[in-house]
Amino acid sequence: MSFKDPSFQERIRSAAKAQEKALERLRSKPPLDEVAVAERKANRAERETRVAEKSAAKKASLQAAKDSKAVDAAAKAAIPPPPTEAELKAARDARYAKRKARK
Repeated sequence: MSFKDPSFQERIRSAAKAQEKALERLRSKPPLDEVAVAERKANRAERETRVAEKSAAKKASLQAAKDSKAVDAAAKAAIPPPPTEAELKAARDARYAKRKARK
């Protein structure tokens, strides 16, 4: 037996002691307070409801934004496209001809 080279039996014995010590530490823990546990559960439930409400509000705002985008797209589609150069020239020529016909 030496400090640097413990035998296999010594390592098993020290591991068993460490395991027993950890179990004893776990057993010596005080039991949970029922009031504190109930309070934690209530806080957790309250937090979950807040998160659910926030999630629902976010989903509703995203849906409203999507709906407004759809309305904007429909309104944009309803606006006629700007006249082409040929259409502008035809309109200008028609005005010119109308003016000449009055004289």
